[in-house]
Amino acid sequence: MSDLPQCPACQSPYTYQDGLMYICPECAHEWSSADQGGDTQESGIKDANGNPLQDGDTVTVIKDLKVKGSSLVVKVGTKVKNIRLVDGDHDIACKIDGIGAMNLKSEFVKKV
Repeated sequence: MSDLPQCPACQSPYTYQDGLMYICPECAHEWSSADQGGDTQESGIKDANGNPLQDGDTVTVIKDLKVKGSSLVVKVGTKVKNIRLVDGDHDIACKIDGIGAMNLKSEFVKKV
């Protein structure tokens, strides 16, 4: 008998483990073993697809974003490496090539 947890999304008993992640083959839900301990994640910041973000992740911008106070635009598909999660409305601090240091909202990025 397996001691793997049931899927939290659909309660399927047919989950399997892939590295540090658990995966449900019925609904394709993925979650980490750290998610099992009551508090889902320390920061709770998620990308546009609902994937949890962590410091040091690489993300891609999913929408053209105007830079306030400038005529510059962060284009769709811009890859941002080594993000840092911060408190506040704009919860990702990062450096973008050609633009510099700025803060982004997690709802406009997806994890790579």
